[in-house]
Amino acid sequence: MCVGLQAKVVSVNDGVALVDASGAKRTVSAELIDSLEPGDYVMVHAGSAIAKITDSDKKETEDLLSGLF
Repeated sequence: MCVGLQAKVVSVNDGVALVDASGAKRTVSAELIDSLEPGDYVMVHAGSAIAKITDSDKKETEDLLSGLF
């Protein structure tokens, strides 16, 4: 099973994004996503932003995870 974490993009520079995942800031590769902007939400897996996600996707993920813990 693969697990991806949702994160908010803080900044993007030369194919690298600084993201905030529930307060933990990390740098990840942004090479797989075109036109990534600060404020976007992304799914992060294995050090790479693999997809943009919508606000409704973000809420759905939060709701699912809150039910597990």
